[in-house]
Amino acid sequence: MYAIIMTGGKQYRVSEGDTLRVEKLPAEVGEKVVLDKVLAVGEGADLKVGTPYVEGAKVTASVQAQDKAPKIIVFKYKPKKNYRRKQGHRQPYTQLKIEKIETQ
Repeated sequence: MYAIIMTGGKQYRVSEGDTLRVEKLPAEVGEKVVLDKVLAVGEGADLKVGTPYVEGAKVTASVQAQDKAPKIIVFKYKPKKNYRRKQGHRQPYTQLKIEKIETQ
């Protein structure tokens, strides 16, 4: 069985035991997080699709890490105008392990 969840403005297809990186959540390492914005849940003919969310469905996950992604370089320039700007960025993320998918 799988579920399609929404968190941080993005959608993820998850199954029990999966590990995924999502936008930073306000939780400590080791805590349980309940994701209740479930867009679809089930498998095959038993698939339930929500309008927009499946009522009573939730996904429980545990926080494994709070970290930052590798650095990317943002470089802006305008040719022939002596305009150059270099900036680095590291996006924070939360690593989750999916433990349980529940439906009613």
